[in-house]
Amino acid sequence: MSDRPGLTPPEPGEQSASEILGAALGGAARRAGLDPSEGKSTGHLVWGAIGGWRGILESVLPGLIFVLVYTLTIDPASGDGDLWLSLGLSVGVAAVFTIARLIARQPTSAAIGGLVAAGVAAGFAAFTGEASNNFVPGFITNVVYGSALLISALAGWSLIGLAVGFLMGEGTAWRRDKRKRRVFFWLTIGWAGLFAARLIVQLPLYFADDVTALGTLKLVMGLPLFAPLVAVTWLVVRALYPRAGPPVDPAE
Repeated sequence: MSDRPGLTPPEPGEQSASEILGAALGGAARRAGLDPSEGKSTGHLVWGAIGGWRGILESVLPGLIFVLVYTLTIDPASGDGDLWLSLGLSVGVAAVFTIARLIARQPTSAAIGGLVAAGVAAGFAAFTGEASNNFVPGFITNVVYGSALLISALAGWSLIGLAVGFLMGEGTAWRRDKRKRRVFFWLTIGWAGLFAARLIVQLPLYFADDVTALGTLKLVMGLPLFAPLVAVTWLVVRALYPRAGPPVDPAE
């Protein structure tokens, strides 16, 4: 029976919304190599989370090619670069990465995600004829992720905490530990801050139609900021859940 009047305990096998969300977040983190229970070194974990050299190329190269080609083809008279060539090469590179993984029978989720992102971004720019609109889907992503993280932290149901709770096998029990709740709150605020910082820095460049500066800063505020924050999150979580040492023989 429930120890609180007026509350009906869930049926056997029934999961709460928080447990379902935690399982989904934890499963995604585990597939990305972010499993605190595996005892990986910080460097190995971060390297795995970004996908190694191939992951770096898949996430950076399409955007880099778009910025370089557009910048190098700017017409001094009009001030515009070759939009169609920039978009075609960017999406083409993303497609090559996806095809290469399919041929090698390797996991394709990251490459397909990059291809879809490049295609959607190219669609925005091509439909409007404005190169700066290539970055609109990224702004939307930052707003959605940042808002979800911020709201979850303020509501006391940190998305970081839900994911870690699932990975460490404690579900939502971390919410009864004031220290863990506080730590997960600030970690989640930190991640929300990353998405907010991208918007604060990049939106003025978007409205100024400075495609070169906008594309450059998007790359700089991508993996170079993502990787250190993954490392910090990993180190903090590892401190919260220290691995048990080998059993000690009482006779020694």
